[in-house]
Amino acid sequence: MSENKQRMGFRIYKDIPRPTPELLERLNKFTVPELCDGMDVFRAMDYQIKPMVTTQKIIGPAVTLQLLLGDSLIVPKALEVAQPGDIIVIDAKGSCNNGVWGDNRSRVAKAIGLAGVVIDGAFRDIEENEALGFPIYARANTCGRSTRGAKGEVNVPISCGGVSVRPGDIIVGDRNGVVVIPLEHAEEIIQAAQEQVDKMEAQIAKFEATGQIIPDSLEKELKRLGY
Repeated sequence: MSENKQRMGFRIYKDIPRPTPELLERLNKFTVPELCDGMDVFRAMDYQIKPMVTTQKIIGPAVTLQLLLGDSLIVPKALEVAQPGDIIVIDAKGSCNNGVWGDNRSRVAKAIGLAGVVIDGAFRDIEENEALGFPIYARANTCGRSTRGAKGEVNVPISCGGVSVRPGDIIVGDRNGVVVIPLEHAEEIIQAAQEQVDKMEAQIAKFEATGQIIPDSLEKELKRLGY
């Protein structure tokens, strides 16, 4: 790695922790809301970050990308270090005036075998991207171009949609939104999410059998509060 890439503002790291395929398969059976229910800490990205060109669900480890406002010079370096199944997560500072991703980058990402891209900002070339079918999660679509002359960093901790994202964190996105799962907490989140799913299924079954609308646990809490 060159000295230039180690300087603050120019860092590019190739090696990141990645989940096993088996772990991703177990997580993939849950919806994003179900995974959110399995977390004590709020890890859902801002509601405005949604699938833009396809409703395809995405799941994979984060390759993070830190951009300066309105600039996308460093994006190809993230594509260069990403591996099949990865998801590029871009901190574009929430700006929706400059498209930091377009159809050419989707074409390369699809050829590499990436699972998708999540952008705290905007992309462009919507018709071409729809034809490609590569999953893009973003705040907006725009016609504006980005500048290509500022520094940026690859695989450093970033913020995307109000949530901290580290290289290798697991990203799960569906039509509901995007959630970030710390790799080291994935097992406990799976367990907690399954417990919530089982609890909800039991409540539905009881409603269908008895007509009970308010679950016992909620009824108890309502009475405690004086309702």
